[in-house]
Amino acid sequence: DTNAVEDVIDNAIKTQAHELEEPQHAIQGLADAFPALGIVAAVLGVIKTMGSINEPPEILGGMIGGALVGTFLGIFLAYGLAGPMASRVKQVITHDMQIYHSIKQVIVASLHGHPQPLVLEAARSGLPPAHRPKLTDLLDMMRGK
Repeated sequence: DTNAVEDVIDNAIKTQAHELEEPQHAIQGLADAFPALGIVAAVLGVIKTMGSINEPPEILGGMIGGALVGTFLGIFLAYGLAGPMASRVKQVITHDMQIYHSIKQVIVASLHGHPQPLVLEAARSGLPPAHRPKLTDLLDMMRGK
């Protein structure tokens, strides 16, 4: 049954995608946590500064600056490093998963008995533009040219 085969392939693709997305979710979790860690660092720095309130302004300024460095570091790590990295990992996973969908298209279209050029076009059109062969090149390969 063509529908049963398609369901099995869809489940396999979902399982593969779920496994591939785990590192991306972990990195995104870090990106979400870093600003909070920066705020905690700032609060701890202010608490430490308040404990030394009788110090001269030069020392207090340095302590406040240290507290602000914690805030900066949390924000930088979240939005400048971990967040963009998680987004890029997600793009790569999405890009890589397109090949599985193209393979599924070939199998399902073949099981439906569609003509070979239509089967290949179904697969070709699902590939990312950077990896998609031109239709004319594909037809030439089919003809043995």
